[in-house]
Amino acid sequence: MLSKSQKEKHIEIGQDLFNKSESLIFVDFSGKTVEDLKALRRTLKSVEATFKVIKKRLLRIVLERNGTAIDPKKFDSQVGTIFGAGDISTIAAPAVKSGLTILGGYAKDGQTVWDGATVKSIGQLPPREILLGQLVGMLTSPLRMFMFVLNEKGKKVAN
Repeated sequence: MLSKSQKEKHIEIGQDLFNKSESLIFVDFSGKTVEDLKALRRTLKSVEATFKVIKKRLLRIVLERNGTAIDPKKFDSQVGTIFGAGDISTIAAPAVKSGLTILGGYAKDGQTVWDGATVKSIGQLPPREILLGQLVGMLTSPLRMFMFVLNEKGKKVAN
C-alpha cells in the first residue's frame, strides 16, 4: 500500500505528464511481459510518447483536476496510460501494433473522448504521407485516363 506522500508523488507525475501531452490512450496491459512493455516504451519514445501505469483512483484524480470527464474506474482491467505529445494518430499506431487492448482515448485540444474501437481503427490507418499519396493518385487518375484516350485517338488519326 502506498503512503500519502507516495500517492501525492504519483499524482504529481501524472499531472506533469498530462500537462505535457496532447492526447492520451488508455490500454489494458494484463498478460504482457516486462520485455513487451520495454519494447513498447522504446517504440513510444520515438514518437514522443510515454507509457505510465498509475493506479485508477490516482489517475481519476489527475483527470478530474484537469476537467476531463473520464473515469478510469469504469475499465474492468488493469489500466496503463500512453501520454503523447502529438495527435492521437501518432501514438495509436504503436499501441495497436504492440497487441495491447485499447480501452479508450482522449484528445486535449477538442476535449474529445474516444472508445477503444475508434482508437484502434485510427491506429490501423496508414501514415499521413501514404494517405496523401493515395489521395493524389485518386485525383490524377481521371486525368491520366483522359490523356491515355487522347493518345490512342492520336495514334489512329496518324495512321
